[in-house]
Amino acid sequence: MPATTISTFLTALTSGDLEVIDLTTPLSAATPALRLPEPFVNLIDFSLEEVSAYNEPGPFWRHNNIHTGEHIGTHLDAPVHWITGRDGDDVSQIPVQRLIGPAAVLDLTAQVADNPDYLLTIADVEAWETTYGPLAPGAWLLLRTGWESRGGSEAEFLNADDTGSHTPGVAVDAAEWLATQRQIAGLGVETVGVDAGLAGGFDPAFPVHNHFLGNDKYGLTSLRNLGRLPATGALIVVSPLPIVGGTGSPSRVLAVVDKAGA
Repeated sequence: MPATTISTFLTALTSGDLEVIDLTTPLSAATPALRLPEPFVNLIDFSLEEVSAYNEPGPFWRHNNIHTGEHIGTHLDAPVHWITGRDGDDVSQIPVQRLIGPAAVLDLTAQVADNPDYLLTIADVEAWETTYGPLAPGAWLLLRTGWESRGGSEAEFLNADDTGSHTPGVAVDAAEWLATQRQIAGLGVETVGVDAGLAGGFDPAFPVHNHFLGNDKYGLTSLRNLGRLPATGALIVVSPLPIVGGTGSPSRVLAVVDKAGA
């Protein structure tokens, strides 16, 4: 039987020529979550509720109920999550082909090390494109900032003080430009949300949410292991739960990397 594209891909996975890298933050009660100030209402944290554990309620099995908000841990934001996308897709309606695509990794670790409030600029993206070529249609732009190193402590991850949460994000004009001038699927970040910690004070507030979700693009948060990906050449697979009416979902996010080119 002649080799097909799928059989070649599966053979490369089995041989180790392709490596699968998990970009997902493990989901538990300790997973850092967004904390909105009053009078806004926060989602519940993730928790497990034991139903049975090889005992009288279930002698041969163990299973749990899960309790969680939609936007906890590594999660996908669907267009309907934001007022600008209120007539758009819920998480169950997102075309599945848009959940798989090329990964474009833009490294901002040096800038963020000097300034935790650093904002991605149009010039940053254009400089990346000068080196690696235009952002491909359907690509996921992934911002590597080094923020995952703070994931063991919610206080360090949120990095908040009396003036707000100090985490990196995207400048207002860059958010609009990426949402309207580049045919990407979405933006992925290592932080708790796709917008900067201080983005509530921007105009418009939370510009990535505003422009991306209002232009049928998606957000991914709390990613890890972006440092193991090349700037281009990786495949990303985003797997949210198809929650009918859902504004988002905790998601398993995987990358496939050609080891020979890594």
